[in-house]
Amino acid sequence: MAGAEHGSSQTSSSLIPWTSLSTVLGPPYRWLKELKTEERGLYLIHLLRACAYHVAAGNIENADIGLEHSSHLASRDGDSMQRIAAYFTEALADKLLKVSRPRLSKALNSTRILSPYEKNEVQKFFFDICPFLKVAYLITIEAILEAMDGEKMAHIIDLCSFEPAQWIHLLRTISARPEGAPHLRITGIHEDKEVLDKMALELTGEAEKLVIPFQFNPVLGKLENLNLESSGIRTGEAVAVSAVLQLHTLLATDEELLTRNSPSVEKNLQTHFHMDQHTLREFLEKDPINVYVASPDSALSLSASPKMGSFLNSLWSLSPKLMVITEQEANHHGFTFMERANGTLDYYAALFDCLESTGSREPKKQQQVEKMLFAEEIKNIIACEGAERKERHEKLDKWVLRLELAGFGKVPFSYHGRLQGRVLLQKYDHGYNIKEENGRLVICWHDRSLFSISGWRRN
Repeated sequence: MAGAEHGSSQTSSSLIPWTSLSTVLGPPYRWLKELKTEERGLYLIHLLRACAYHVAAGNIENADIGLEHSSHLASRDGDSMQRIAAYFTEALADKLLKVSRPRLSKALNSTRILSPYEKNEVQKFFFDICPFLKVAYLITIEAILEAMDGEKMAHIIDLCSFEPAQWIHLLRTISARPEGAPHLRITGIHEDKEVLDKMALELTGEAEKLVIPFQFNPVLGKLENLNLESSGIRTGEAVAVSAVLQLHTLLATDEELLTRNSPSVEKNLQTHFHMDQHTLREFLEKDPINVYVASPDSALSLSASPKMGSFLNSLWSLSPKLMVITEQEANHHGFTFMERANGTLDYYAALFDCLESTGSREPKKQQQVEKMLFAEEIKNIIACEGAERKERHEKLDKWVLRLELAGFGKVPFSYHGRLQGRVLLQKYDHGYNIKEENGRLVICWHDRSLFSISGWRRN
């Protein structure tokens, strides 16, 4: 999948027999099917980038040409590049449909929305077959244990409480402390009552077996509507916060802030710019017009959204001894549509590649993760705008700036915590590794950074 990193600079003419293409669209050509795996992957990358260019420019006829040809090569049952191409093609097609036929798009997508329970299940599959979440939770737990050393009362706020395993590990660890376990409360936040009920049952049962003073405080709701006062912080409690793949959703802007006078992808599409070229070669070689225009809500992408700012202020007011944040290490909240499209293709190509390496032992779970998790994220990043676009992943340097401006200071992870994470990764494919950046950690697949983990406290 290394080609995904460099696909934008590849020249397709050495791979594609342009002269065999007809000037009119027709059935798939035999040479498309006969491409070798590596050639097909490079061709798909080039083709998908070109499709995104024309979608951004509003060249609907050209985008349609590219999407038809990519659909001949893409396959949900093919190799990793064919699979991501299938979902990327669907996302670009959905982008066109949302603008040209919004009511039809809404009708087609109405039955595809995952329930909170389904989201929770597929997240568990991802937890099971890939090490990213396991490592993030392990490092988070180790850091919380160190921060809570010597405390008599501890309160952990879990911003997405769906997996009891890591907290069971914490309970067992503190029960073995010579000085005895502190009185522990965990506030678990989730939008599905069944998930919270299961968390409460398992954690309370484990605490009773270990004879630990424990209370689980369920909070039903979405993060964007959360009032942190409902966590009920008590005098004398040491507070820790766990935020795994959650904070980026708060970057979605309010609908009333979306009115913009600047050009946008939607405006380009709605003007239905049409070019006269009909061959795939002309489609790929033509430089689209205005492809680097801003997304409709991109004016807010350089600063925290109102929701994010308010939420970080609320966290700051809790005076946490530690806050551990795990986020996708990707730029999917860029100023232009093309930044998002290119970043999405590169990032998820690496994710599909590593999932194929580690998920092949559990193919059904792998298929569900790709279809119900990654594909939905790709579609949200590519096809959605405004408050509907929740997957606004940003790189670590942006999070560092945002959190420092909110009044938080960094907390480096200990050697022991870093070692625990590396030991866990060694149980998986050799392509996984952890690198340290100024006291913060980044989990990689080969040389591609995929997830960041950072520790913070109130200044």
